[in-house]
Amino acid sequence: MAERVNVSFFQELMAAVAEQGRALLPKALFGDGGGESIEVLSRALMSGRGEASGVAIARQLLNQLRKASSEERLQFFRFLAEDLQPDPALVADAARSYLEEPSERTLRKLQKASYSPRLEFFRRLNLAAGATAEIVALRSDLLRYVKSDDALAAVDADLERLLTSWFNRGFLVLRRIDWQTPAAILEKIIEYEAVHEIRGWDDLRRRLDPKDRRCFAFFHPALVDEPLIFVEVALMREMPDAIATVLDGHRSDDDVPPTTAVFYSISNCQEGLKGISFGNFLLKQVVEDLAKDVSSLRTFVTLSPVPSFARWVDRALASGSDVPISAADLQALSRLRDPRWVEEATKDTPGAEEIRSALMGLAAYYFLVARSSDDRPVDQVARFHLGNGARLERLNWLADTSEKGLREAHGLMVNYRYDLAEIERNHEAYAYDGTVTASRSVRAQLKAAPKAKGLVAMPDLLALPGAAKTKKARPEDSKL
Repeated sequence: MAERVNVSFFQELMAAVAEQGRALLPKALFGDGGGESIEVLSRALMSGRGEASGVAIARQLLNQLRKASSEERLQFFRFLAEDLQPDPALVADAARSYLEEPSERTLRKLQKASYSPRLEFFRRLNLAAGATAEIVALRSDLLRYVKSDDALAAVDADLERLLTSWFNRGFLVLRRIDWQTPAAILEKIIEYEAVHEIRGWDDLRRRLDPKDRRCFAFFHPALVDEPLIFVEVALMREMPDAIATVLDGHRSDDDVPPTTAVFYSISNCQEGLKGISFGNFLLKQVVEDLAKDVSSLRTFVTLSPVPSFARWVDRALASGSDVPISAADLQALSRLRDPRWVEEATKDTPGAEEIRSALMGLAAYYFLVARSSDDRPVDQVARFHLGNGARLERLNWLADTSEKGLREAHGLMVNYRYDLAEIERNHEAYAYDGTVTASRSVRAQLKAAPKAKGLVAMPDLLALPGAAKTKKARPEDSKL
């Protein structure tokens, strides 16, 4: 409560400063305004006026931007891209000076010349009360325009750099979400859930049941009631292999304590903070807190989706790339075109094992061998957890048979395991040479290359560009 009062007091104070500063400025700056007045206000903000007048201009500019049309906002972003950038002549001159005489003095000159005026612009814009949240929302719009206008990429790079500084770990506050959390925040948890839809208040209440559920979120003082990211946790007795056992199942009323914490949903909430990582801090903090609060917990795992797997399978089969697949596997996978394949597979009908074997073999290749152009795993969720120090523990067949789960991953889900004793070592192995730390059961599903003529062959893993690497220098990792 004290935190909220302090923030409110600060906002009221800044509003009062803005109102007083408004009286010091030309009335022309505060007309009805359209696209032109936005540019005029932007130039005025950069003109080096006093603090009070700067606060007033920043508030007026944000008001104008809130009312602006899509075209007017686009023109504003283009103004930032074209007019607020370092002077090329000054940068070139400072660079020549540094090359001719490398020193602290010439380096400072170069740094000053290359410093983007946009960083100073957004710093001044943030003087207005409540500006941080509005700037985050502004970047949401910018990200949509960047996709079709490369010139705006520099604006986004500057803004992302600034927001990364403003939202660093030191400012974040971890809060547990429970049924006593204010309704305004609970509504946003329902709205922002991006992995497994929360179907109303009853469903949310089940997910917050203190008996066997936990939910934690990061908040920032400048966005008081806006979660940045949250994670949902189920306290169970074993590692789950299907999402239904997590979403629908609950512990019985006996006294047997939980031994496994399952992270089954992590949702980023602010589109304007895309590219700014909070999840790694969140998971590690929650693991540490749970280990202290629930002494019976021994295992920390996820049950994670594989949202790009189905698309990857389609592209791999269509392109004839080096994927270990036999004619029999191709025949089995052709049955995926029939929407009834899941019903047949769950009934263990003839052919179900062939589909399972083919898909699981491809999944092992997808995680252990397939690489993007940057020589990292193609799966974004895998990058996140492996980069945090997790181990790829298990591939789960038909773990999510919802429409979304089948469409995106043919029902596949994955367990990543966070072993407190191995997190740092796994993280370093991944960070240094891209090693995918995986259990023996996962590696055992990686199929050998078919030998028959005409079939696609898988090259030797060590020779394959971007393939999973084995480490030679660190004997402590030999068991991997």
